[in-house]
Amino acid sequence: MKSAAVAAAALVASAGVAGAEKIEVTHWWTSGGEAAAVGVFADAVNAAGHEWVDAAIAGGGNARPVILSRIAGGDPMGATQLNTGRDAEDLVQAGLMTDLTDLAEAEGWADFIRPSKLLDSCTYEGRIYCVPVNIHSFQWMWLNRGAYATAGVAVPTNWSEFEAAAPALRDAGITPLAVGGEAW
Repeated sequence: MKSAAVAAAALVASAGVAGAEKIEVTHWWTSGGEAAAVGVFADAVNAAGHEWVDAAIAGGGNARPVILSRIAGGDPMGATQLNTGRDAEDLVQAGLMTDLTDLAEAEGWADFIRPSKLLDSCTYEGRIYCVPVNIHSFQWMWLNRGAYATAGVAVPTNWSEFEAAAPALRDAGITPLAVGGEAW
């Protein structure tokens, strides 16, 4: 819940809201659990005395051009979802993102955002420009602890251990590594 409160505070700050105001928020979290997470953020913004105006766009690939067009066209939303990294850095360099450093320091974000590297991903030249609310990456690997127990090997904690355990999984009739067929 603390993440929702931090995100709500940042949304209000980034929108430049002084009093109760409508805050349009663009995002692409539209399915099941994603929509539920957005609901928590919306509730926190509304509880802070503002009105969340949901501007969901299905699919990150569809949302990004709309978001950039709005920002570049001088009609930015109050807040938006972006992936950190180069995409956000370009907007920061162009002066199109609000510096949230003072808010982050006042609320002690560095004391509770974990892992701490998440906050680093929102920092550019020592200034904070976003609130990390999730980890989005193609470099994730999920495993089944039960499969490792069946194979009689410890659950790996790094790639070398994974490679070392793979033969035992294979010998137990378990495919050590598979890639999903989803396009996303």
